[in-house]
Amino acid sequence: MSLTKEQIDQKTEDLKAFIAEHKDTKGPLMPIMQYAQGLFGYLSLEIQGLIADSLDIPLTEVYGVATFYSQFSLQPKGEYVVSVCTGTACYVKGAQAVLDKVVEILGVDVGGTTPDGRFTIQDTRCLGCCGLAPVMTINGEVYGRLTPADVKGILEKYM
Repeated sequence: MSLTKEQIDQKTEDLKAFIAEHKDTKGPLMPIMQYAQGLFGYLSLEIQGLIADSLDIPLTEVYGVATFYSQFSLQPKGEYVVSVCTGTACYVKGAQAVLDKVVEILGVDVGGTTPDGRFTIQDTRCLGCCGLAPVMTINGEVYGRLTPADVKGILEKYM
């Protein structure tokens, strides 16, 4: 779902107000970036530039933080984020085959978003569900003890 110009303008104004309120506090960068990510769903180069300019810091500092922490995304994510755990327990129990099936069905590579903006595929490390290995989550809903044959039915619930 793409935003209208008016929605983007409103979110930008909300971000500017949040920055103004927090820029003089100790360590404002992370909370500001988290707020921006929450507003926009990702940190575009334009938003990173706005944050850098507002805090009077180099854009490279904002970008460095954005690329270091996995909580931040530089690209828009789909409506449904499909994460397949490829940590040790899941990998040993066949997670790669499950991930390959997700990629095959959705037609985009890991890290990509479907052209309709509905699905983003991620491989992730340990989700803390090792007893259910292999595990996949969709927007936080956990599916465990998966085989590649299970993937199509699960994804169809979201299509």
